[in-house]
Amino acid sequence: MTTELERPESTGGRYPSRFKQSGLKARHLRAHIVVVVWAALALLAATAQQSLPIARWLAIHLFLLGAATTAIVVWSEHFTVALLHARRPDERWSDARLAGVNLAVVGVLVGVWMDRPLLIGAAAALLVVAVAAHLVVLVRMGRGALGGRLAPIVDFYRVAAGVLIVGVVLGGLLATGRAGAQHYAELRLAHIHVTLLGWIGLPVLGTLFMLWPTVLGVRMAERTTRVARWVLGLTGGGLLTTVVGLAAGWRPPAVIGVVAYAVGLALAVELFARTVRGRRPVSAAAAWTFGAAVVWLCIGVTTDAVILTIRPLAQAGEEVGALVPVLLIGVVAQVLVGALTYLLPIVLGSGPKERAAVRAVLERGWLARLVTLNGGVALVALPLPGPSGAAGMLLAATAGTVFIALTVSALVRAGRRTGESRSARGPVLVGSAAGAVLIALAVLLANSGGDTHRPAVAAGAGSGAATATRTVDVTLTDMRIRPSRIEVTAGTALKLKVTNKDAQRHDLKLDGGPSTPLLSHGQSRTLDLGPLTKDRTAWCTLPGHRAAGMTMALVVKNATDTATSPHDGHTTILDSTGLDLSADFSRGWKPRDPDLAPVPAGRVHRIELHAASRTIEVAPGVKQQMWTFGGTAPGPTLHGNVGDVFEITLVNDDTTMGHGIDFHAGSLSPDTSMRTLQPGQRLVYRFRADKAGAWLYHCSSAPMLQHMGNGMYGAVIIDPPGLKKVDHEYVLVSSELYLGTPGSAAQVAKMRQDTPDTWVFNGAAAQYAKAPLKAQAGERARFWVVAAGPSDGIAFHVVGTVFDTVYKEGAYLLRPGEPGGSQALDLAPAQGGFVETRFPAAGHYSFVDHDMRHAEAGAMGMVEVSE
Repeated sequence: MTTELERPESTGGRYPSRFKQSGLKARHLRAHIVVVVWAALALLAATAQQSLPIARWLAIHLFLLGAATTAIVVWSEHFTVALLHARRPDERWSDARLAGVNLAVVGVLVGVWMDRPLLIGAAAALLVVAVAAHLVVLVRMGRGALGGRLAPIVDFYRVAAGVLIVGVVLGGLLATGRAGAQHYAELRLAHIHVTLLGWIGLPVLGTLFMLWPTVLGVRMAERTTRVARWVLGLTGGGLLTTVVGLAAGWRPPAVIGVVAYAVGLALAVELFARTVRGRRPVSAAAAWTFGAAVVWLCIGVTTDAVILTIRPLAQAGEEVGALVPVLLIGVVAQVLVGALTYLLPIVLGSGPKERAAVRAVLERGWLARLVTLNGGVALVALPLPGPSGAAGMLLAATAGTVFIALTVSALVRAGRRTGESRSARGPVLVGSAAGAVLIALAVLLANSGGDTHRPAVAAGAGSGAATATRTVDVTLTDMRIRPSRIEVTAGTALKLKVTNKDAQRHDLKLDGGPSTPLLSHGQSRTLDLGPLTKDRTAWCTLPGHRAAGMTMALVVKNATDTATSPHDGHTTILDSTGLDLSADFSRGWKPRDPDLAPVPAGRVHRIELHAASRTIEVAPGVKQQMWTFGGTAPGPTLHGNVGDVFEITLVNDDTTMGHGIDFHAGSLSPDTSMRTLQPGQRLVYRFRADKAGAWLYHCSSAPMLQHMGNGMYGAVIIDPPGLKKVDHEYVLVSSELYLGTPGSAAQVAKMRQDTPDTWVFNGAAAQYAKAPLKAQAGERARFWVVAAGPSDGIAFHVVGTVFDTVYKEGAYLLRPGEPGGSQALDLAPAQGGFVETRFPAAGHYSFVDHDMRHAEAGAMGMVEVSE
């Protein structure tokens, strides 16, 4: 080998004069000061996991994005020059790229910390640009360079740079919430694999082909170049397969990819093992540290393959996530420690004597640190009960802190010699050691102090002012907080019993208040918020989770506004509709005509329906934007006889979204007729009504829950043969109503939780209480009822009457003249039928959904019967 790194120090060979150039030395000095600062900040974040909401995320990304990325950018460029015998890139542009990387990392960290998606996106874009520029430089250095035996190793750095761009894009999608709740778990898995096995793993493997024999002080194996190519093909190809499989939610390719990566790793390890000759290495500290890192990498990759093989992807995320600390400390940190231990003396020292002095500083107590760090990793990795994990983190942090202190000492020593830090003449090592002790104490305090099962208490929340105490069960599941809204009377002392029922970990933080620790599946904690006097919000602090919808609103109402229970104890959500059903509708409002129009003449009924948004008064004084068919919600009622043909021309007048339609009364392939029409498109939907009954029609575009929940439904009435004429024939379509901006996260959350603001007949709450139906005593009435949902059925009942006829889902359950009677027509969502009754005398006959929650919230009306 012809590079300076291949020449072991023990041979007495000279390093190229470029390392003696004060400019290069100063650049390395500055870069590694940055690395040390990032690592120290990561350690500080790791000590604050009980007090910082995203401390774990910060610790990981301060170390990986900050320290490790800075080191890889610096060293990959350095080794590329050495391995290719290429010209050194312009130092100013190299510094600019490095500055861009670090500025972008700061932006990402601050953006996530402050929950600023725009800042996160801008910083991620800057990071992509900086890394892409780095990749271009690595590629261009290969043009016209002399090359060398180990030139293929540079491909590891090039592939890793490309992989990091993918990782940044995935991370940006996750942190800004663009990944969405549906694909979050799979993309997070892909992001973890890209980052750890790609950006970190590939440069590590490539560098070890060169650095491992150099550190051992032995000759490189003849087949190194060939094996390196095989390893890159297997690991790079395997990683690509895994990431594509994970992103697409396909487990088999993900497993195959990780297995291929493991095979490539095994080839490299076999070569490394055969390189050991039993000679005294140039740096025993670096050699043992590299060896330990490779062992942990093998353990991590093998465990990863097993997890992906036996666990569905939705459940694998948590277990793979648990591997991150093991790989972070066992592999990344140890590789960084080993590399700096061997390489810093080379780039910072000006001669054998100076290099030996720097190395002596960095190797001080290396065996004890090696045992301590790896013992800590073992405690973190093993599934031991109790505080073993915290103890392991403490041991690892202690070893890492001591090395940082030693590195600082070495950098200061080098800085003095280069005149870069003339003022640093104090007892740096002593100061660093003192800092290490303080950090270790902080780690001990943070990880062992207090009982984490005790409820977190809001500070200064006005203790003693509570008039009542409520405890609300809150669950974290499916990237949602349930309930998403809690209303309490002002002064109520509120406690949230938070339980994570999701496969991945979550926490819950109150704005300006306490937060739970990260909770694994099944774990619970209680947040004591104290007396609430103003509206508050709460959310999951993990990056991207808030943006993906994991938020909760705590609404404080005056005592007269709510019906909260004043007694202690556990309760669930107590959402009030906030609707005043006793108020009047607006002037000019007209109720929906419930009378069923006669069947039109002819056997073919042609109707044109326009899909469009309209603002409709849906409760007294409450107007809501609805998605409609024909401008009303529900849409027009279609009436026909068995055998009639309906030819519906659907026109999408909505300028913002697509819509379709599904008629339950027809039987035909849905592929074409129920397709989604984009704005401005039209479709002729033709079906023959072969069966009698009360049928539902609704929008067929996804998500149907939102389209139906916002009003896109209606009824088709097909008379049974021989149906007798009655005095009154009404159509009542029951449904739920969700207030708020259509399609907003808050409204969708209510739909998913089935917590509507009100239940209605024919689209408006209590409209027939304000405008009763009219009849005379002795008249016979038929009530056609369709349960449109989208989630709740109905138990239709008319107070003061007995049904003598019940027709449900196309069949009579009861006919006139039979001895039995009926009190309610029960319909599940999307079912329909009719009942008949005769009003015996003048009076006010209420009709209701006999689920009284629905009736009292708006699903009620009146038949006013006169003499």
